Amino acid sequence: MLVHEEEPFNAEPPTYALAERLTTPLDAFYSRNHGPIPLTDTATWRLEVDGLVERPLRLSLEELRSRFPEREVIATLQCAGNRRAELIEIRDIPGEDPWRSGAISTASWIGVGLADVLAEAGLRPEAAHVSFSAPDVAQEADPPQPYVGSIPVAKATAGEVLLAWAMNGHPLPAVHGAPLRVIVPGWIGARSVKWLERITAKADPSDGYFQAVAYRMLPPDADPSQCGPGAGISLGPVALTCDILRPEHGSRVPPGPTEITGYALAGDGRSVARVDVSLDAGHTWTQAKLDAPAGPWAWQHWRTTVVLSEGEVEIVARAWDCAGTTQPESPATLWNPKGYANTSWGRLHLICRR
Repeated sequence: MLVHEEEPFNAEPPTYALAERLTTPLDAFYSRNHGPIPLTDTATWRLEVDGLVERPLRLSLEELRSRFPEREVIATLQCAGNRRAELIEIRDIPGEDPWRSGAISTASWIGVGLADVLAEAGLRPEAAHVSFSAPDVAQEADPPQPYVGSIPVAKATAGEVLLAWAMNGHPLPAVHGAPLRVIVPGWIGARSVKWLERITAKADPSDGYFQAVAYRMLPPDADPSQCGPGAGISLGPVALTCDILRPEHGSRVPPGPTEITGYALAGDGRSVARVDVSLDAGHTWTQAKLDAPAGPWAWQHWRTTVVLSEGEVEIVARAWDCAGTTQPESPATLWNPKGYANTSWGRLHLICRR
């Protein structure tokens, strides 16, 4: 793993660890945290469900397992800062981790449907948002505060959103949110809150730092230190993206036929329709073979074989979704002062030598 910070622990795998895998091994799944990893006693832990509900709940993990039907969802999570390093090459982004291409991973999640729990609590008609609270305290927040994020009720009551206690057939590891975390497929990873303690139905979005200040798309000329709550665009559903996983960027390969592999991911409610690959900066394209996804909320792997000549080459890839939308060409057109949502063409520089 490439560790960006020890405390809070932030790390990503090398891209080859993500290639050819429908799900990502636990020891290669990226980790994005904002505070120290809390250690929770499962025996005394309880989940509170409150706010604009008819019947507030207080549930143990065993009660969650026994009172609600178990569900499994294969879903890809992606940090909003994935591929930020490419934006930093355009212009510096102080104070933000230089994520490369590995802040994205896929797992099989097991838990119960958030919609089932909310139905048991009885959402009141004025409830428009559902917030998630965790005990990890982030010093970067002003003032330092526990992590809280929210999603609209329409998403919270969709069948795919889980309260998960297992990951790839194993109990949820502490670094990934044990004993319970939210999984919000199709949305930025910041909304899949770890170490969940409280679910609150609200009339408005969360006013916590990580909803009102962080994870918001600011205009290129904005100064984040001068932007107050509500500035910019709140990030939610992920945008269409694809990237190249293998060979590794900057590696040396022999001339001749070379297999190029990568992933593509569409946003909330959309699917990937096609992936194109170019050896000449987008003047001509060939269509890659697109694998079927493991589920509607998972990435799709793609592959193609290209013939490389002696010298250096830059390979680019772009995806198209079911609405006919494709990716922007250059990260320069996407630069923003927090380094979020770099969905430009995937790029791979290779050195071809015998």
